[in-house]
Amino acid sequence: MSIAHSRPQHAHGRPAKRFQILFQHPAAGGMILMLAAALALLVANSPWAGHYTAALAYSLGGLSILHWINDGLMAVFFLLVGLEIKREVINGQLSTWHRRILPGAAALGGMAGPALIYLALNQGAQGQPAGWAIPAATDIAFALGVLSLLGSRVPISLKVFLTALAILDDLGAILIIAFFYTSQLQVSALIAAAAVLALLVAMNRLGCRRLPWYLLVGLVLWGGVLKSGIHATLAGVLLALTIPHDADDSAKSDAPTSPLLRLEHAIAPWVGFLIVPVFGFANAGVTFAGVSPQALLAPVPLGIALGLFVGKQAGIFLAALATIRLGWAQLPSHASWRQLYGVALLCGIGFTMSLFIGLLAFPDDAALQNGVKLGVLLGSLVSAVAGAVLLRSVPARSK
Repeated sequence: MSIAHSRPQHAHGRPAKRFQILFQHPAAGGMILMLAAALALLVANSPWAGHYTAALAYSLGGLSILHWINDGLMAVFFLLVGLEIKREVINGQLSTWHRRILPGAAALGGMAGPALIYLALNQGAQGQPAGWAIPAATDIAFALGVLSLLGSRVPISLKVFLTALAILDDLGAILIIAFFYTSQLQVSALIAAAAVLALLVAMNRLGCRRLPWYLLVGLVLWGGVLKSGIHATLAGVLLALTIPHDADDSAKSDAPTSPLLRLEHAIAPWVGFLIVPVFGFANAGVTFAGVSPQALLAPVPLGIALGLFVGKQAGIFLAALATIRLGWAQLPSHASWRQLYGVALLCGIGFTMSLFIGLLAFPDDAALQNGVKLGVLLGSLVSAVAGAVLLRSVPARSK
């Protein structure tokens, strides 16, 4: 090959390599989600706001585009969450009780603290107690993205702690959705969904390892759950729990043999770089027309913002402090108390799951949904900045 011929190819290959490196960065998913949310805010407050709203309301196959995103695409997001939970419990950071104690206690504190603050601010005639769970969830992509931007300043043990905590936090959010945000049940559809789930369990027990069969039956399960009154996205979690997994297969392997790992590797980029940003773009668009400081002091946005910023950090740090002081767990290796507190601050980033629960809490009230978005955006932004600043101010320790 001649030099003249090779140079253009090298020039063309360099941008592709840069994009590949960019998308492999741990913060990439969180950064793209932030850009999607910022774009949604820009569009919602521009002359194109009407087109934005009309496009999301457009009906396709009996459901609006927004419903297809929130009930369909997000089922794949929940499928990935379920796969991560199962993997971590079988042979990951949650595989033993010793590993579960500290992140488990922190996750419980991190759900209770925000809920109590929200409820305290939403009593009386003006209060909306149905939104108590909105600030209880952590956005793992955002939090880990901010943490990864700090590089070696944060010890690996704290990144593992945050990952385990966020996964348990997601599990708590899933249970909350199932038990507290389920509409009136349709018994016949629920029975049909249960029968399909039993089929998936039988496939697992009989040694079926062909992912296409699981995905096909899982699609039927999604339809049954959608009709049953339970939120359709939970079908993704149920499907994930039936996917076979080999405990000795490594999640770091480039060619995993476990069906669970193969599916997780296949859908993770789509979830991180397409599904979650699309969800963020479709749901973060809040108009600031007529928004005043007084509007931010309304019970719903104030309860959410303070729940995320104050409730999360207090609940997580105090629960972790009590667990360690009682001798049930140890401070993550090479980490200081200030760094642990910084991670607790980052857990106040509740973007994706908080917006999702907000839609379930107030499904037919656009004004309250607007308040949810304001509270989530404000609480998440302040938590991200405060956590990053604190962690950056702590001197790096030897690993």
